[in-house]
Amino acid sequence: MRMNKHIEKLKHNGLFVKMFLIMVISIVAVSITTTWTTIRVSERVFMETFSITNTKIINQIDHSMNSFNYSVVQAANMISQSGVIRGYLSESDQDSLHNLRSYYRMDDIMHRIASGLDTYDMEIKVVGANGRLYTTSDNSRLKLSAEELTKDPLTLRALEEPRKLLYQYVELGNGDQSPQRLLIATKPLLVHATGDVYGMIYFIMPENEFARFYEAYTSEGNDVIVMNTEGTILSSNRKDWTGQADGELMQFAKEMEEREIPYQNRDVIGREQIVLSQYLPLPNLYIVNLIDTEQAIGELTNMKAILISIVIIVGISLVIVFTVSRRLTKSLTRLVKQISTISKYDFDHKATIGGSYETRQLGLAFNSMLDELQEYVKKLVQTEKEKRNAELEALQGQINPHFLYNTLASVKFMVQQGNRDKAADTINALISLLQNVVGNVSETIPLSQELVNMRHYVLINHVRYGERIKVHYFISPDCMGYHVPKLIIQPFIENAFFHGFNRKAEGNVYFMASKESDALVCEVVDDGDGFAMDKEEAKLGLVPRGKRQLFTGIGVHNVHDRLKLLYGDDYGVTISSEPGEGTRVKIRIPLLET
Repeated sequence: MRMNKHIEKLKHNGLFVKMFLIMVISIVAVSITTTWTTIRVSERVFMETFSITNTKIINQIDHSMNSFNYSVVQAANMISQSGVIRGYLSESDQDSLHNLRSYYRMDDIMHRIASGLDTYDMEIKVVGANGRLYTTSDNSRLKLSAEELTKDPLTLRALEEPRKLLYQYVELGNGDQSPQRLLIATKPLLVHATGDVYGMIYFIMPENEFARFYEAYTSEGNDVIVMNTEGTILSSNRKDWTGQADGELMQFAKEMEEREIPYQNRDVIGREQIVLSQYLPLPNLYIVNLIDTEQAIGELTNMKAILISIVIIVGISLVIVFTVSRRLTKSLTRLVKQISTISKYDFDHKATIGGSYETRQLGLAFNSMLDELQEYVKKLVQTEKEKRNAELEALQGQINPHFLYNTLASVKFMVQQGNRDKAADTINALISLLQNVVGNVSETIPLSQELVNMRHYVLINHVRYGERIKVHYFISPDCMGYHVPKLIIQPFIENAFFHGFNRKAEGNVYFMASKESDALVCEVVDDGDGFAMDKEEAKLGLVPRGKRQLFTGIGVHNVHDRLKLLYGDDYGVTISSEPGEGTRVKIRIPLLET
């Protein structure tokens, strides 16, 4: 007995139970989805912001390294252009006095050139084809003889690309001490006329001195790598990477350059990293920035705190939902019973307002909806009536009898004159026009077919009145398949023919069609007489009724109203005109595929 009572009570409160269960599931699902999405978006935004900041840092490093490279290139050019240096490195030994003078002249020039690199801890070493060796430092870091330098891989690699300034990494053993890491820029000295090598320049710099360009921007988990196009790491804040070749990282850098990707997530050295890269064309080097994803995000998301927050929010939400749902369902059930008793078409029978605030608002909204529905039905009936009248008016004015009489009279004259081919073409054009006109006036046809009809119409008018008015067509190819209503464009072509050139002896009419956002825009522009528009006409872009009436009997306003009835207020006809400058008619219709 008690069980039946509970079942009956549950049945009467079925709306409340369903609503509450749906809300519980929705709140939990939304909370989990929102939290997960927020975490993902936060991480992505954080990483993108971090990447943008580091991109600016890379640009600063790029600027510093390009300035450095410019100084080195300038020094190399000054050395290669010096006849004194060239003589010292290519001439054979002579008497001691001559050799001494040659040395001191070269020494003076070299020190002046080297002064331009005083900002950097760099020495310059040159070796001549005659075996002479010169260095700007008393204690050279590269302690090799001229013969050893000539056979060194450093020189051999530079000779493979003699017209380039090549940056190379060298690591020299230093006994029990840590190895000496050097960054050396090499450049062969060439005879411009023959291309023969008469010497070699070496710009020698400690790798840690070169690292000054970027080390201020590095931190734990934020590493910078400078590498050549072969993938050899010339310098890095991670000293254990310097001198190593990393083809995979080089591939990432080249891929980002080719695809113009600002950054990408990659697994590098066994860790997920954000890779940023920039190519420096002048020194022919790559700057690569690696950001450890795990370290960058850090404690951005505290999952324990997030889960506790979700549980609290969901619990509070359920309590509120239970209370509100329970209160609403009672009065809502009563309102539903009243609404269900209203006849399907009896819109005058309104619901009684009562119950909770929410229910009263629903009752008011329902009654308001009935009022608006009644008003809408009235407007719909009126609109359908206006639409039918517009279509009937369009049907009544499809063909002007004078147009047929004059055309047939012209054909008769051509036959009498013996011009039967032209007469046949004119009759074929007229038949095509008549076939297009017959049928439902609201029917649409492809723009390509409308273009054929326009050409036929223009042909007939040229036969009747001569070719003093030329017609030009500019249609975007992707517009040909879209449909347009019948009798929409042709009347404006005719209007230009018969009303646009009363004062001017000749002129041009242009028909243009293109896509504009979600609409097909057709324009008929003439360079004829034009006419003055008052302020209201210019503001609306429409011609008042009765002015420049079209041959079909369908006025500009009628065409405009017809388009608005068919497709809505966003579509229709606008007109602009200036006396002596011509008239522009713009017809905007939706993109119709069928």
